Amino acid sequence: MNGSLYIVATPIGNLGDITQRAIDILKKVDLIAAEDSRRSRVLLDYFAISNDVVSYHEHNEEKQTSQLIEFLKNGKSIALISDAGTPLVSDPGYRLVSSAHDEGITVIPIPGSSAVVTGLSVSGLSCNKFIFEGYLPTRTISRKKYLKLLVSEPRTLIFYEAPHRILESIEDMLTVFGSSRLVSITRELTKKHEQISRGTLSSIKLKIETGEIKNKGEFVIIVEGNSENHIADSEILRINRILAEKVSSKDAIKMTAKITKKKKNDVYKLVMQNDKK
Repeated sequence: MNGSLYIVATPIGNLGDITQRAIDILKKVDLIAAEDSRRSRVLLDYFAISNDVVSYHEHNEEKQTSQLIEFLKNGKSIALISDAGTPLVSDPGYRLVSSAHDEGITVIPIPGSSAVVTGLSVSGLSCNKFIFEGYLPTRTISRKKYLKLLVSEPRTLIFYEAPHRILESIEDMLTVFGSSRLVSITRELTKKHEQISRGTLSSIKLKIETGEIKNKGEFVIIVEGNSENHIADSEILRINRILAEKVSSKDAIKMTAKITKKKKNDVYKLVMQNDKK
């Protein structure tokens, strides 16, 4: 008889957020598959969990999957955990869970913390419909190209980002989405130095540049979905540029404001700032 595969959510920072059920499962399974066995040992030792642990990460996922499936087919049970939060969300595990289903092995969720949902819940942005995009491309050109695919997306957008790329990503979002799009930045969720900031992309960029938002820890970026009132600055400038070839600068600004449903003064400021570059 096959064993069971448990997908166990662990805390994203505060160890007190783990559920009793998760502790019980981690103590009773025959084996724990962890993204980083050394990092997970801190959590396991804290709760006096002494079960055997094997590493299961993106570099050995293919090889380990077949071995873990055989282990399960021999009637043993396994708990899959990630470094933090719910496994498989921007973490390894897809191959294992998919293979387990293919082999008729029971897969059991042990729910708990998730940075995606936690960040969204405190963002002050719409939670009714949202999409999670994980980490953006690391190169600016690729990142902007990817963001342009999401310009018209009406649902709330959620991203993960590393501290050394947070400013660059916000700058690219500002360029592609426009300066007035609302965004929530969460840093070090549930930890001692937790920080949650909300504002327009331009105001958040300034807070990062001035150090008000610390450039440390893992970030969750939640961006307001597109609405009729949200047109990227680049698009406003493009419209104004086309009109300015036919009419006076003053009339071009007035017509651009009417087309984009923006305030004339805001369009004027945007055009003037762009001309100074």
